[in-house]
Order: sequence, then structure tokens, then C-alpha cells
Amino acid sequence: MANRLINEESPYLMQHAHNPVDWFPWGPEALNRAQKENKPIFLSIGYSSCHWCHVMEKESFEDKETAKILNEHFISIKVDKEERPDIDKHFQEVFVKMNRKPGGWPLSIFLTPDLKPFYSATYIPPEPRYGIIGFKDLLNTIIGSYQKDPALLARKGQDVLEALKPKSKIEATKLTPALIDTAAKQIKTIYDKEWGGFGDAPKFPSSYVLNLAMNLYKLNRDEELKEIVTKTLDSMLLGGIYDIVEGGFCRYSTDRIWLVPHFEKMTYDNALMSYTLLRAHRIFKIERYREIAVEILQFMLKKMSKEGLFFSASDADSEGGEGAYFVYGYNEAKEAFKKYGLSEELLYDFGITQRGNFEGKSIVRLSSLDLRDKEFFKTAKEALLEIRKKREYPFVDKKVITSWNAMMIASLFEAAKTEPQFLEIAKKSLAALESKMVEGVNVFHSALITNRPKVEGFLEDYAWLVYVYIQSYNLTLDEMELIKALNLVNEAIKRFYRNGFWIVGNKEFKNFAENYDTSYPSSVAVMAHNLLTLRSLAEPVYEKFAFKTLEVNSYDIMRQPISSPTLADAAIRYIKDDNIIKSNKKALEEIKNLEFAYPYTLFKTTPGGTYEVCTNRACFANAKSKEELIESLKIF
Repeated sequence: MANRLINEESPYLMQHAHNPVDWFPWGPEALNRAQKENKPIFLSIGYSSCHWCHVMEKESFEDKETAKILNEHFISIKVDKEERPDIDKHFQEVFVKMNRKPGGWPLSIFLTPDLKPFYSATYIPPEPRYGIIGFKDLLNTIIGSYQKDPALLARKGQDVLEALKPKSKIEATKLTPALIDTAAKQIKTIYDKEWGGFGDAPKFPSSYVLNLAMNLYKLNRDEELKEIVTKTLDSMLLGGIYDIVEGGFCRYSTDRIWLVPHFEKMTYDNALMSYTLLRAHRIFKIERYREIAVEILQFMLKKMSKEGLFFSASDADSEGGEGAYFVYGYNEAKEAFKKYGLSEELLYDFGITQRGNFEGKSIVRLSSLDLRDKEFFKTAKEALLEIRKKREYPFVDKKVITSWNAMMIASLFEAAKTEPQFLEIAKKSLAALESKMVEGVNVFHSALITNRPKVEGFLEDYAWLVYVYIQSYNLTLDEMELIKALNLVNEAIKRFYRNGFWIVGNKEFKNFAENYDTSYPSSVAVMAHNLLTLRSLAEPVYEKFAFKTLEVNSYDIMRQPISSPTLADAAIRYIKDDNIIKSNKKALEEIKNLEFAYPYTLFKTTPGGTYEVCTNRACFANAKSKEELIESLKIF
């Protein structure tokens, strides 16, 4: 028997449609039923490629005894965090406030019928384990507490909600050039000198920190920052978190050395990492970064795309096991190498051993990046890929998410600077995204690839769509792209801007959007960059909104830029100002693909026949030719 989730479009919700739990989707039916029957709410938030979400489903939500307790005593609600990031954002903040540590997925929240949270957890095992109470024991404890004193739980929940209310007083401080040194020092402090990356396990790609480091390097030529970027990229690209065989980044590494990932591949990681690699190639002239960025884009176009649109994620699990699609037994790899005329000894260069490095099998990991230049490298990849072709490919969540697609398309535009074949692909993808997810100034957030969108757009969708229109303008110099950006940024200000703060969305939970970068750059930070760009290229009025956004976050930016690297980068950009190169379209076509030494360089079409270089305050250089301009501004 199917439950109500069978009628939902979210692949994550549909994965739970045959659980014995009487699940509700988020909405009036569930919330009204909770109040009518005076039952507490069990809210479970996750996403389709979340490994521990699958574990909890198998252990608890498929268990009839557990389902019986939930069905009799609770209203159980399932939410796809990718479909409703506003709900997830609100309850992640609840979790942090209640537990004083970061949340995660699955997120498990218990609420009164009027949505006051009184208990929160992430993954909960079925029986006591890891020092955590078992799920059934927890349910019975909550039932007892709710029956005994529901008012006490309501008061506790109200206290949490009161603590979440934003402070009325803004702690603003002056934005100064000292931010540049502070940001550089903090990057160096958290950098792992042995393995690259930042902090200890689990380790995330942190593309936004690498991008800030590259901009700081452009400003101050600090060779240590160059080393941080290149060492981090080189360590990841050996394999593990990066899939050597088919391309694509996994979500994160469970260890410090980038070897054992959770094997899910998210569109946003691959968009951001391909973009970062392309920038690193252009700045540092390291050819393998361009090659691997192209590999990532080709992987996404082949496995994660249809009709120009990109799916949201592929799963970590397949054939009943985590990573089963990706890892290799020694004997099967040996036979494949033999078939392709490769020596058994080469297996060790690819990290494939009899003992294995993951549950008795091997994740492909190169002994050196120099192996990529060897004649046998391509053949070895083909041999390993042939093994995979006989396996079941992990589940792909075919949801189209506007913000993530915009990130991916921005990377395609970036690739077009050195790989012209990607320009048409990028333009067609952007047109497909517009056609599916944009109606005038109304942007939608998500929809199955086959369905019409229903979920209204959030701040992140507007921010990234404006960003990709600006990227499109940078490559095409088509001013219609700027007009689209202006129309959407005006609508975003109307919908989400609150005197320097920005809200996530306009539905039940109007939480302020975070200034710090999480899985991907903060929407507030992306919007700040958009406003600065449109100030320089279109209307000075946008500087007011950019400045106010930076001002309300200035205390955090100046004190702890490493927590919000993309917003810190926007603040540095505001302090230093943009360089705007002005000329006619034909002249700008000659220079638009150059990597200028100054990180905040823009192009603006004007009727003039020469190149004029300006900030937002004054013009400071003139050049009659491309060569004269390069001499004046310097390029990498």
C-alpha cells in the first residue's frame, strides 16, 4: 500500500511512498490534522542522495513496529530539503539552537501541533548506539512526556523560537583594507599543509575559499596562497573525492586525505569545482586543471543532463551498498587490465590492491598526477569503465533546481573562454532553463525534468540566475542579458530585501538568509556581487543596496572572513572598486577572454573607438590598441 507521498513529484518523497509510515507532505492537510487530533508532529527532512537518510529509512521507516507507533501517536511529515530549502533552513537553525552544534541530514524534529520544536536530532539509530537513544525508545519517551505535560513542551519550544528571533541592533564596523590581510591569514591558519584543504575530516571541496585565495593572490602575489590553491586541487585530483574513471566530484571526503568519500555527486559541487579549476588554469597556467574541468563538464552533460537541463544529484548507494558502483575488487581489475594489454603492476599506481582501501575493495587513487600524462592512462580508464558498465548506475534525482542549473551554466560560460565549443552549449542551456523555470520576473525553484514547475523561487534562485545572466553578458557582450539581470535583481529586492538583510523565501518561514558559505556560496554574497556588478555596468543606485548588505554583515566579515569567504570577497571588491574597461563591442571582443591581473575587472560596451579604463569614481587610463591596454593593465 502506498501512502500520500505517492502523489508527490519529489524523488526523495517518492522513495518513501511505500513505507508503512503514514507520511504526509508538508502542507495544510498535515498541519490541520495535527491540531485537530492534538498530536505531536514528527518532521523528517532529507534528500534523495543522502546516505544516512537511506539508512534511517531502512532501519526505522520500513519497520512495521516503528511505523505503528508513529501512525498512532504522531503526524509524520517528510520534506525534501532540496525542494523546500526555506523549511530546512528554519529547522537547521532550530537544531543548532537546541544542540549547540551543526545539524545535517536526515534532520529529525519533534514539534507541538502549532509548530513549537521541543526535540531535535539528525540520524537516530533503531536501537541504542553511538551513545544515542534508539528511535522506538525515543518515540515512547516523547509520547509519555507529551501526554503528561504538553504545555511544558510548548513552553520549551517557544523559548527556542524566541532565541531564533534576529537581534534588533546591528553590530556594524568599518570595512577597511585590513580585511585583505585578515582573510589571507585565516586561510593560512586553517590550511592543511600535508594534504591540502581546510580543517580536519570530514573534508569538503570548499571551492569558495579557493576562489577567495585566488583573488587575494591576484591582489598581493602571495606565493603561499598559490601553494594553498594548487596543493589542495592536486591532492583532491589524485582520486577519491574526485572520480578518476568517469569524472565528477563526490560531495565530501570522510577522511583527511580525500580518499574515502560519500559517493553522491551533487550538481552544485561539480559546477563550482569545474569553475574553480578553470580559474586556476587561467591564473596559474597548469594545464591539467583545464583538462579535468572539461572532464567534469563532459561527465555532467553525459550522465546528469537532458535537453540542456541538469539533474540535481546521483546517489552514493547502488545495488544495496554504499559506493558499490565505484569501487573495484583486485581480481576483476586485474582481468580488465590484462584484457586491455596492461601490466598487473599498474594496478598499484591506480591504488588498486589485494587488501583494498575501502571495505576490502579499492577506490581508484593515483600514486601521482603525472600518471595522467602517460600513454597507458586513457587505456586504464577504459578498462575500469568497462567493469562499471556491467553494474547498476546509482539512482539519479531528476529534479531540476534553478540555482544549481545556473551555477552549472556559469561554469560552461567560463569554460568557453578557452574551449569555444562550450559557448553554444551554455547559451542553449540558459535558454532551456529560462523556458522551463522563468515566467517574466517570476522564477520557479524546482521541478522534475518532465513536469511543470510549482515551487516558487527562493532568494538563491534569483541570485544565481542574475549571476549567470551577467556571466552570459561577459562572454557574449549581449546587453539583453544585462537587461534580464536588471529585471530579476529589481524583483529580488522587492521580494527578499529587508533593509540590508535578505530573507530566504516568502512562504511560511521568512528566515534571514545566511551570510556564511555552506554547501555552496551564500545567496546574500552572490547577490552582493550581482549588485556591485550592475552598479558598475548599469545603475549607480545598486551600490546603496550592496553597501547596506555589506554593512549589516560588516562585524562578521571583518572579524571572521573565513566563515563567509564569498561575502568577504564582495567586501574587498567594494573597498578596492571595480576596473571597468569601456569600448565598442568589436574592441571588447578582442580582450574579453583575457585573464586580467586585477580580480575585479568588467567590460562595458560604449560607442567609443579606444579603450577607456575606469573605476566607479574616475577614469584613469586610455589605450588605442589591445597591446597598449595589456601593457597598461597587465594580464596573467
